Amino acid sequence: MNDSKTETFDAIIIGSGQAGNPLAFALAKENWKVALVEKEAWGGTCVNTGCTPTKAYVASARAAWVIANAHNLGIEVPKSAVVNLKAVKKRKDKLVNDSRNSIKKSLSDSPQITTIRGTATFADQSTIRVGSQTLRSKKIFLNVGARARIPDGFEDLEYLTNISILQLEKVPEHLIVVGGSYIGLEFAQIFKRFGSKVTVLEMGEYLISKEDQDTSALVQQILEAEGIKVICGTKNLKGNPKKLGGVTVNFQQKDKDKQVSGTHVLLATGRIPNSDLLMAENAGLEINEHGYFEVNEKLETNVSGIYALGDCNGKGAFTHTAYNDFEIMENQLFGDKKRTLGDRISNYGLYTDPPLGRAGMTLVQAKASGRKLLFAQMPMSKISRAKEKGETQGKMEVIVDADCEQIIGAAVLGTGGDEIIGVFLTAMYGKMSYKTLMNSVQTHPTVTELIPTLLQQLKPVDN
Repeated sequence: MNDSKTETFDAIIIGSGQAGNPLAFALAKENWKVALVEKEAWGGTCVNTGCTPTKAYVASARAAWVIANAHNLGIEVPKSAVVNLKAVKKRKDKLVNDSRNSIKKSLSDSPQITTIRGTATFADQSTIRVGSQTLRSKKIFLNVGARARIPDGFEDLEYLTNISILQLEKVPEHLIVVGGSYIGLEFAQIFKRFGSKVTVLEMGEYLISKEDQDTSALVQQILEAEGIKVICGTKNLKGNPKKLGGVTVNFQQKDKDKQVSGTHVLLATGRIPNSDLLMAENAGLEINEHGYFEVNEKLETNVSGIYALGDCNGKGAFTHTAYNDFEIMENQLFGDKKRTLGDRISNYGLYTDPPLGRAGMTLVQAKASGRKLLFAQMPMSKISRAKEKGETQGKMEVIVDADCEQIIGAAVLGTGGDEIIGVFLTAMYGKMSYKTLMNSVQTHPTVTELIPTLLQQLKPVDN
């Protein structure tokens, strides 16, 4: 193209998320001329509608729960907590805006980075259009993220998503959550603690389909103990507005027609990548049946010079995996080129309270691998620190490859689980024998100090 409005860059980055922004700064440091295109807010999902705002809400909900349960620790609170959702939202908005403004300032302070607002589309393999602007580069990096998937059957309904629920200023009277995984369960507990009646409708036979069923059952038990109603195995869900306000969700369970009515419905049935917005066919990019760009271990797509990072490549749907994609990309461009996707150990957190931290394989996945296994688990009720805190729900578990003695999977569902899982993860990345961790001396009194005891209880697993 010889359009007079065309501007050429050393690199074009589409999306200012947790891979796009640090990559822009890394390229600028190497004196590359960089175009960074963003269609919405700077910072991507994590800063604006993901980790930052939701964990702020988790903290507020936790405070309400602590007050409501203080009597269990001998503390009498004269009145029950009153949740001011406007104030909760105001605090959340400040955290988001502070992070967003910091990113904007850092970007504007870099003379090598040109920021462009708008939706980017491919014209060909090296040309991007954003409104009336045309950009060209031999290196294009896609960090376009994902959005809420809206299931069929809710077209006529005024529903909430993970974005719009964060804009509410009044606590829903009865929140129906469609979807029983990370996003749905976190919001279910948050709003229950804020004062809503909450019903969770899950299409699978148990919550959090990636997890083993016994872990799922424990999570369900924890939620139900707080008064959240959980209904699994729902089929053919359809939302209908009520004449006098609110919503009814009709569904089938075990071939019986059922319904639940509430004031609000949150759709939390998964995420779909934003690959469909890019007109990727103009560049000949391969997208799989789930909408993800196909990439190799170095994050390269099928088109030379085009790379996909973060949620849109299907190799992880978390902030830490997106940032690791950046680290891999930086290493491939400027380092020893040894870092790849194959280095990464799967890990994630479910930020209910208590949280679930997971590293590596579940027991079901480990059994499917055909390895000779050792396994141990311990209920939190056996751990003194958990008892002292009055938070004994959950468990710890660990899976070991018996031949090489390395830990290949672990989970901590319980107080501090999202932090404690890092102990196992460090051992896994270090490829150390489980005996090293088993023989370590951990600080007392902590939950972590029971990890050596847990490892002492390892037993062979029947496949």
